[in-house]
Formats: sequence, C-alpha cells, structure tokens
Amino acid sequence: MAKTRILVVDDEISILKFVSASLRSAGYEPSLALDGQEALKAIEETLPDLVILDITMPKLDGFEVCRRVRQWSQVPIIMLSARGSEQDKVECLRIGADDYLVKPFAIEELLARVEAVLRRTRAAEAPSVEPTFVSHDLQVNFAERRVTVGGREVNLTATEYSLLRELILNRGKVLTHRMLLNRVWGPEYGDERDYVRVFVGRLRHKLGDDAASPKYIRTESGVGYRFLNSP
Repeated sequence: MAKTRILVVDDEISILKFVSASLRSAGYEPSLALDGQEALKAIEETLPDLVILDITMPKLDGFEVCRRVRQWSQVPIIMLSARGSEQDKVECLRIGADDYLVKPFAIEELLARVEAVLRRTRAAEAPSVEPTFVSHDLQVNFAERRVTVGGREVNLTATEYSLLRELILNRGKVLTHRMLLNRVWGPEYGDERDYVRVFVGRLRHKLGDDAASPKYIRTESGVGYRFLNSP
C-alpha cells in the first residue's frame, strides 16, 4: 500500500528536518520545499495528499500559495504561523486552508491534525447511503462526490464536502457548533467555533446561498446551523 505523501513547506531548515523526520516515523512519506515558489512547483509536479504550509516565507507567502493552489486543486492544506491572532486564523480558513496551527507546536498536535484532515478526506470520498440529493438548483451526487448548482459543477474541498453532506443527511435538524465540529472535524476539535462559521460561509459562497434569505443553510442564532428541507 502506497504511503500518504505530505509536502512540508517552511523556510526554516530546522523545522523542515524536525517535521519531516516525525512524519516519516509516523509512516508518512514527506517531501520538502523552502519557499512559496518551490511549493507551487512541487504541488503541481508531485500532487501530494496533504500540504503543511508556513505563512511567513520569502518570494511567496503562505497566503498567496494557498490562494493559487485553490484555483485548481482541493488538496488538503494545514497552515502554520508564529502569529496566533484570530484574524490570521480566520483569513487562512477563508482563503481555503483546512486547518491552522500556531508555532511553536507539539509534534503530537501536528500529527493529530494531520490524521484528522486525512480522516475527513477519506470520509468525503466514502459513498453515502443516499445516492442523490436535490434541492432547488442544488444537486449532490453522493456516489460520484459531485456537487452542481444550476448545472454548474462546484468544486469543494474535502472538509467543505463533509460539512455539506453532514448538514444534508440531517436536514431539518439543528446541528450545534460542537456537533458539527465533532462529526466533521473530529473529536480533537471542540472549541473552534470559527472553523464552523468560516466553512459555512465558504459553502454559502460556493452554493450561491444568501445567509439573510437562505435556500439551503439557515443559521440558528447562538446554536448552530440547519439545512432546510426542500419546498
């Protein structure tokens, strides 16, 4: 069985060596890039299964790398930063990252986040008991993992797709922030409400849904979210 390939991008050699050695010990196959331009070239040429991407780098920073990658690929991305502000975290998630970790971090936490992101990716690829779902202009083919709105295909990351599927399969029910974190992100997550808020916003944007007058996802203030039953 082929090993999971993980690209680690950081301009600090010591971090690259430490993270890559830890990933290799955990059974992954790491590769390395020292700056944003190297990262883009490596992603295009090797198509890794996951990218661990530092924000502060020469030539191209992690924000720009993430934006460019999201123009053509839904590869899972975990972003690293020495800056732990809420604004930086929200910006990372908003532009398409799957997770965010503040330096310095314990390697055990990074490995747990890696496994959680890969688990979401595998879950998104698993078939659903419900082959096809249709609501208004939205159609979700669970067997093919294909989402269209008005006949136009919508590209979702694994996390976005898992969140949409969880909401659809529980349509009509209110799912709390904690329930969504546990079911979509995993038991390692419990207090990251911003994750749910930002990813719901990303879904709404891609589906053309209006939070003020929703066709699909309604915000239940202070509680969570509910996918509306078809009319």
